[in-house]
Amino acid sequence: MLRALLHAFGDPPIQFALWNGDRVMGAPGDPVATLHISDRRSLARLCMDPDMEFGELYSAGRVEVEGDFGRMIELLYQGSARPVRNSVAIARRVAHWMHRRPSNTMDGSRENIHHHYDIGNEFYALWLGSTMAYTCAYFPTPETTLDEAQFAKFEHVCRKVQLRAGEHVVDAGCGWGGLALYMARKHGVKVTAFNISREQIAYARERAQAEGLSNVVQFVEDDYRNIAGQYDKFVSVGMLEHVGVENYPGLGEVIRGCLKPDGLGLIHTIGRNRWKPMHRWIDRRIFPGANPPSLAQMMDIFEDNDFSVLDVENIRLHYAKTLDWWWELYERSADRVQAMFDESFVRMWRLYLLGSRAAFTTGEMQLFQVVFARAANNQIPWTRQHVYQP
Repeated sequence: MLRALLHAFGDPPIQFALWNGDRVMGAPGDPVATLHISDRRSLARLCMDPDMEFGELYSAGRVEVEGDFGRMIELLYQGSARPVRNSVAIARRVAHWMHRRPSNTMDGSRENIHHHYDIGNEFYALWLGSTMAYTCAYFPTPETTLDEAQFAKFEHVCRKVQLRAGEHVVDAGCGWGGLALYMARKHGVKVTAFNISREQIAYARERAQAEGLSNVVQFVEDDYRNIAGQYDKFVSVGMLEHVGVENYPGLGEVIRGCLKPDGLGLIHTIGRNRWKPMHRWIDRRIFPGANPPSLAQMMDIFEDNDFSVLDVENIRLHYAKTLDWWWELYERSADRVQAMFDESFVRMWRLYLLGSRAAFTTGEMQLFQVVFARAANNQIPWTRQHVYQP
């Protein structure tokens, strides 16, 4: 069973240590990591459905990892991309096909967001840094700190849409409000920001009040589908993953209805080179309803709504570095996280952060920033100089 499991993942240099002392090795040589299996039942569960059960068993403490955990996950991603036909590989495909995914209707989206984002601002504050930005940062140099890189990301977005003082911006899916407040504070614009997370909106409003920006930044607890009014710029950073590809034409209609004729828009999203559904364990335990798109799928936002794509940038390695920072800060706070929740929660989120980093280092996931405008808009950037030079 274990040899079939290893072969389904490309025979990586990973070792299994069983409860009775037996060891099973993949590729020859020193193992990158050893997985300690606690009992026969755990072994059977792991071999029958590795994509779901590894996360479940690790979270429960029935599987332990000794060695380089992050590198092990990278090898599993790389190996699972190879075309393999055996009993485990076929079972993985069937389980993937049968998995029921949460919907992204109005009610479904609110429930999905509540599951992930409303578990407590205190928890996220332990490892997101002072900006509370829960999206890919932008590192101009390897020495840039997390907070500096998040502010650099805010500025990168502002330059791409060429913000000018006095403009009105709509921010769809604003998180804890860091970008909206930065745009108002640094660029003198008015911002209307939408989000359906109660915890995030409450935090963002408190920050706006504390910074004296409540008169220029309005945080609205509502779905992006209810955006109304006219805006000079449309920005959405980290929301598209939760929209669902079936709702992209509707999102495009919302943007078409609210963006002024000479306006610019930017969408920042996790994506894929070629679409496939979200990992089933992540979908169940961490991010219900998440659905990172391919660039081809993103065109459903633009094509039927008369938008021209002006610029596409992929900064996936910046997300890997962002996750390095998050994981380090998270591990420093593991005792406090356990006090808030329990040991299973600590392990679950450790696996999520390490797995996410591996997804970006291996190219399993991408990070796209797409700038767009109405097709008839000629008030568009002539070069990219405005992005990289003050």
